[in-house]
Amino acid sequence: MNQMQPPLAELSRAEGVLTLTLGNGVAHPLSRAMIGALHEAIGAAGADHDINVILLHGPGKIFCAGHDLKEIARHRADPDQGEAYLRDLFTACSELMQAITLSPKPVIAACEGIATAGGLQLLASCDLAYATPESSFCLPGVVNGGFCTTPAVAVARAVGRKQVMELALSGTPVDAQWALSAGLINRILPAEELMPFVTGFARTLATRHPRAVADGKQALYRQIEMPLDQAYAHATEVMIGHFMDPTRIARDVDKWAR
Repeated sequence: MNQMQPPLAELSRAEGVLTLTLGNGVAHPLSRAMIGALHEAIGAAGADHDINVILLHGPGKIFCAGHDLKEIARHRADPDQGEAYLRDLFTACSELMQAITLSPKPVIAACEGIATAGGLQLLASCDLAYATPESSFCLPGVVNGGFCTTPAVAVARAVGRKQVMELALSGTPVDAQWALSAGLINRILPAEELMPFVTGFARTLATRHPRAVADGKQALYRQIEMPLDQAYAHATEVMIGHFMDPTRIARDVDKWAR
C-alpha cells in the first residue's frame, strides 16, 4: 500500500486496524487528489489480510470539508468551463463512496468537528460514525446557489426523508444531538474519549471472523432494499454459509458437540 503524505492523509496500522487521519487538523477538502488517495487506501485495505477494520479520523474543527471550491473555480478557465473536470470529480467521488460501502472491511468515521457537504457524504457512507458534542453536520449547497445532490445520496441512506430534506433545503448546520436522533451517527462522546473509544471498538471488531463480517456487512445492506421474503431468503443463504465455514464447524465441534 502506498503511503499518503500530509496534507492528504496519514496511514497508521495497529492490531488489525488501518487508521486514515485526514489532513493535519485543517480543512482538508475532498479535492480530486484526496478522493484518489482515499480510494486507493480503502481499496488496498480491502485486499489486505492483515487489516480487518478501517477507521477514518478527521481531527480538529473540520472532519472533512466538501469539494475544493477553489480547485473547481480554477477549472472555470478550461475551454469547457470545467465540465470535464466536474464529471471526473463527481464520478470519482461516487466511486469512492461506493467503495466504502462495498468494502469487505467495516469502515468507521470519527468526527471531532464539522462534516459538511462532501465531507458529510463521506461520513454518511461509513458503516459506523461517532462524534463529539462539538461536532456539527451540514449540506450547504443551497447557500452557494446549488444543491447538495450527490452528498444527499449517502445521507438519505442513513436518515429519514424528512431529515435529509431539512438538511438539504436549509443549508444550515445541525448539532450532534440532532444527528444522533436522526440516525446519522451512532454515539456522542466527550472529545477526550472519542478516539480511545473508537480505536478500542475498532480493535475489538478486528478480532471477529473477517469472512463472516464481510459477508454479513454486504448482506445487511442488500436485504434492507429487498421485499421481506427475499430479504429472509438472501439472509438465510448467507447465514448457512457462515455456519458451513470450516473454521466455524471445527469450533462448534470443539465447543458444543460434547
